Amino acid sequence: MRRFQTWKPLALTVAIAVALLLQHSRAQAQDIRTAVVAGGCFWCVEADFERVAGVIEVVSGFAGGSVPNPSYRQVVAGGTGHLEVVEITYDATRLPYDRLLHLFLRSVDPTDADGQFCDRGPSYATAIFVTTPEERRIAETAIAEAERALGRDVVTPVRDAAPFYPAEAYHQDYYLSDEVILTRFGPRRKSVAYDLYRQACGRDARVRELWGDAAPFASSAG
Repeated sequence: MRRFQTWKPLALTVAIAVALLLQHSRAQAQDIRTAVVAGGCFWCVEADFERVAGVIEVVSGFAGGSVPNPSYRQVVAGGTGHLEVVEITYDATRLPYDRLLHLFLRSVDPTDADGQFCDRGPSYATAIFVTTPEERRIAETAIAEAERALGRDVVTPVRDAAPFYPAEAYHQDYYLSDEVILTRFGPRRKSVAYDLYRQACGRDARVRELWGDAAPFASSAG
């Protein structure tokens, strides 16, 4: 019995050490980064990118303006300079930055400078925010590739990184929420209201019109 009791703590120590080593190895194998993009309604961009392999988290918010910690009402009212954006946290070993931007540009109408789909005005414009010269080079290459694919000018700008401000909690994962709200269609769960909004706004129809089978999220949408 004493011999067993002597070895038990040693086995536990070894097991903990192995677990920590494996955890460290997994962390080393990942390359966790963030990307901020503006693609019109942030509910839609969040819903699209949370399906992508390699994406860890998507948060709806605002960036690019001069007002700190803006509210949604302030941004849509105008005058803040902010765009509706999402912050995408991703594993670059699974989803390289150039692939992320390829998907992004084909999920929006990058030829529209005045908003996106039914949402009009500066706060709904598209943009790619970059933090390094290498990200800018990749973004500009992605835009040039999109222009070649479309055969027309892409107006989505590449902008320097700006502070990101998360939107209010009720905007996060809107497309998944079972909370019932009053809409123009009557009382609906947020998830249902989101589907009705997206269809009525014509987002997927326009993206399919532009990109055809290259549209990563709209090709099979209703």
